Amino acid sequence: MLLARVEGNIVATRKHPSLDAWRLVVCQPIGGNGQPEGAPIIAIDSHGAGMHQQVVISSDGKAARKAVGVDKSPVRWLVTGIVDEHEPGVRI
Repeated sequence: MLLARVEGNIVATRKHPSLDAWRLVVCQPIGGNGQPEGAPIIAIDSHGAGMHQQVVISSDGKAARKAVGVDKSPVRWLVTGIVDEHEPGVRI
């Protein structure tokens, strides 16, 4: 799991059929200090996270495929929660 910040939405005219009903968001992994760490990641979001909100994302592809209901879906990342508060220095 990673702490990340939502930086945008993905709009695709063509995508895998398993992703048709899903909102795709660009998530920038961040450290405990809020600074970017690594490359942005595209994740599915069923929680409705807003722009610049902090979220917890998971790379558990099996859980993501179970969420979309298709065993052969190319999905890997999913938003598992929206962060209400975060104490600096506490690792997720």
